[in-house]
Amino acid sequence: MPFFKRTKRTHSKTALLHHNEQTEQTAESSRLSDRLDQNLHRIREQTGHSRDIIIRTLSHMFGSDCTLAVIYIDGLVDTLTINHSIMESLTSRDYDEKLHTSNPAEILSIIKNRFLSIGSISDLEHMESLISAVLEGNTVILIDGSSRGIIASSIGGEERGVEEPQSQTVVRGPKEGFTENIRTNTALIRRKIKSPDLWIVDRKIGRVTQTDVAVMYLNGIANDKIVQEILNRLDQIDTDSILESGYIEEFIQDTTFTPFPTITNTERPDAIAGAILEGKVAVLVDGTPFALIAPITIFKLFQSSEDYYQKFDIATFLRLLRIISFMVSMLLPSLYIAISTFHQEMLPTTLLISLAAQREGIPFPAVVEALAMEITFEVLREAGVRMPRAMGSAISIVGALVLGQAAVQAGLVSAAMVIIVAFTAIASFVAPSVSIANSARLLRFGFMILAATLGLFGIMAGLIAMLIHLCGLRSFGLPYLTPFAPFIPSDQKDVLVRVPWWAMLTRPTLINRNNAKRQKMNQRPSPSNGKK
Repeated sequence: MPFFKRTKRTHSKTALLHHNEQTEQTAESSRLSDRLDQNLHRIREQTGHSRDIIIRTLSHMFGSDCTLAVIYIDGLVDTLTINHSIMESLTSRDYDEKLHTSNPAEILSIIKNRFLSIGSISDLEHMESLISAVLEGNTVILIDGSSRGIIASSIGGEERGVEEPQSQTVVRGPKEGFTENIRTNTALIRRKIKSPDLWIVDRKIGRVTQTDVAVMYLNGIANDKIVQEILNRLDQIDTDSILESGYIEEFIQDTTFTPFPTITNTERPDAIAGAILEGKVAVLVDGTPFALIAPITIFKLFQSSEDYYQKFDIATFLRLLRIISFMVSMLLPSLYIAISTFHQEMLPTTLLISLAAQREGIPFPAVVEALAMEITFEVLREAGVRMPRAMGSAISIVGALVLGQAAVQAGLVSAAMVIIVAFTAIASFVAPSVSIANSARLLRFGFMILAATLGLFGIMAGLIAMLIHLCGLRSFGLPYLTPFAPFIPSDQKDVLVRVPWWAMLTRPTLINRNNAKRQKMNQRPSPSNGKK
């Protein structure tokens, strides 16, 4: 037995030494060569001789036999930066005098420190770093005789400008939205939060795509444990590609099998800034205008940025209206099924007679009628989204007028069912967050089946099960029903009711543990009546 242990330990040491040797050999092979032609050959081989890889060679530079190579990708760089700050600096200016040195490393240092008029410049010595820098849109300068190179920042190319958000419009508030450029998005947030405590932690996720991901938070206000938990979950992602923030959302969310979102998304910089000022953390992904916010509660999904730009009374009314509309969009068809099938005694006699007259001759039970109409509406909604905009309105008109009216006249559905489905659809568009509206779309079908099976008792059983599920949900450790479960009296000022700004003295308690005080004023400023 001791011999077996010694043998196993010896094999482990041998394997470790072999692994270290392989690592050293890999690192050595990835280093740049001091021969320029070999480096350029490796670049062409690794990029498949792609024609958008531009390699400009400059010979007999600086009064010597020095040979340079400027490498970049056409379409990813800023052409003006390449022409004026790099090529013109190396060729057009009067730098042909002797540099009093023939050492390539010293010439490279002189180019870096004297010739290039670019703000961000760094060194490189590995081929992987060179390829990564070029693919990001930077320009690489190599010199014959040196195993090192220079990375000059020249990121540019065509991109969409800052426009009004399409999915989250407001009547009063900023009309700017995120773009697909992550640096433009971080700059939009920094314009609103001009504080050195606004920290950004960058990550690259995706073995193939190497997507830039930025985690933004206010140091000293955000919960350090939540920030570290988000970073740990991001570091554990091991996948080939990240093409949109939805990839990140599914990887790092607490619970997978739930219809309710535990991370919300937005394309509004003011919404991100407001969340960060509350102590939340924002996750921005390059290539998408939708940024993530964590942690969240279910009540935040019914709040809009516009709530904070108008008077507190109308903001409170609109919040309550959104919650009621959510319940209507989720439960109205099932309530109609339950009452018309099992609980007709709950209806007034006149209304009951009217519904019975409408359903005379309808060949399907109420549940089949409701399911058919809901599925038809979902098909029309999806068709309207996917069709070109010029045809989308035509699809809506055809679906709302032609199909609905024709179905009633053909005796396939009742007029009351068309009204129920139409009002349900309108109510589903009231929610400011698409994520919570999609939750209602899914739950609606489940409640319809429960109503067809057990009537109102089935609906109540479904609501109790949903409430138990909500009580068990967490968003990065934050209870989903905060501040009602657990009940926190001090946090009720910005949930269902939005109190005036001068009364919101503190930030949410469970989200923020470092600096809960938001402002010092505890009452509305009184008028001075002209007195000094």
